[in-house]
Amino acid sequence: MDLPPRALFNLMANGERAEVLSANTPWVCVSCYLCTARCPKQIPITDIMYTLKRKSLSAGLAHKDAASLASNFQHFIDRNGRSFEFGLATRYYLSRRPAALLGLGPLGLQMFRHGRMTLKPSRIREIDQLRAMLDKARELGGDQ
Repeated sequence: MDLPPRALFNLMANGERAEVLSANTPWVCVSCYLCTARCPKQIPITDIMYTLKRKSLSAGLAHKDAASLASNFQHFIDRNGRSFEFGLATRYYLSRRPAALLGLGPLGLQMFRHGRMTLKPSRIREIDQLRAMLDKARELGGDQ
């Protein structure tokens, strides 16, 4: 992270919008909610990181790699109703850093052996219901 969450929140409090929205901190967040669960002030840190991601994309301040990753992630959600890690990594690296993809082979193989990655995407049941909800959210302005 280029800025820890506490520093990011200080920038938000001081109105440093561009610096906040161009930080990589929200994009490095893995959404595990550990920080939210441990926060003594019960600040919904992970939810704030999601909001910052949307705002940085809307403002055009997100790093190009982050925007590409978010776009590819959304593609798999729209298509299958869930993420597809192998496809996400492959699309991202082929479009941004194809040579680096070769170096990830051992990690991918290890994840596959441990059941942490599949080679074929799975689709949720009743995908049409999810698509209807996503379409309605986009209609209401939730385009990110």
